[in-house]
Amino acid sequence: MKWPENVTIKEVGPRDGLQNEKAFISTEDKIAWINQLSESGLKHLEITSFVNPKWIPALSDAVAVATGITKVPGVTYTALVPNLQGLEWALKANIDEVAVFMSASETHNLKNINKTISETFPVLRDLVRETISAGKVTRGYVSTVFGCPYEGDVDIDAVIRVSETLFEMGIEELSLGDTIGVANPKQVQEVLEVLLKRFPVDKIAMHFHDTRGTALANILASLEMGITIFDSSLGGLGGCPYAPGASGNVATDDLLFMLHGMGIHTGADQQKLTSASQFIQEKIGRLLPSKSFQAASSQLGGKIGNTV
Repeated sequence: MKWPENVTIKEVGPRDGLQNEKAFISTEDKIAWINQLSESGLKHLEITSFVNPKWIPALSDAVAVATGITKVPGVTYTALVPNLQGLEWALKANIDEVAVFMSASETHNLKNINKTISETFPVLRDLVRETISAGKVTRGYVSTVFGCPYEGDVDIDAVIRVSETLFEMGIEELSLGDTIGVANPKQVQEVLEVLLKRFPVDKIAMHFHDTRGTALANILASLEMGITIFDSSLGGLGGCPYAPGASGNVATDDLLFMLHGMGIHTGADQQKLTSASQFIQEKIGRLLPSKSFQAASSQLGGKIGNTV
């Protein structure tokens, strides 16, 4: 197998990682953590969500966080935005990239957005149009691509319909989400085989949760299909408030350990990210699930990693 020379990691910990935490992380600590991530070599950080605070209380300080961080040139700062009202706040906070989202399954879309899929399309169409008009890049998320917590299996035609519609709206990139961590490598390749006949491989990213321990295997399967963009969350933080049983995203620490060991470049400094993992672990008050981070933490004074 010929592996790619480079892979792009999109860090979603500050948003997807923290949105499900029971303990509220202070605005000051969020800003300090994002500033650490900005200096780690990662070039894409999803820092918050401009949703109604009553739905995601953990990210109720979105504006303060987005305006309080120290931006590093060359790093793209993204935020999740559900509607035009959220876009107004995101633009005031000078977000670089807007991420829009919806589900491939009706029930999860209703639980997550309070709208059917058909009702969601016009909302996102207006949102994407206004985002582009403001000179910002738009990224799209499709949740429950590989399985829904309410409906079970999701028909590939539903995934195609949502994906095609989002690209027609004008999004630059589409992230395919295994929201509840049920995908397996065979399924991943079967889904990608269908979708990559319709969409350019460099416009597709993968977003795996590690609920059942298969995220890294699914990433390897994706690499074999030519995918080189992956979302991950430092320490393995994450979960969806509207997807019962969903655990954290694939850990950035574990993903980098695997990729760097394979000689695949990411530009990330693993030692700096280990320090950032230690910082957020102390703030949330529990052990992070990342196996690579826990192994590195036990190496007292040892060399943990470097930039690849």
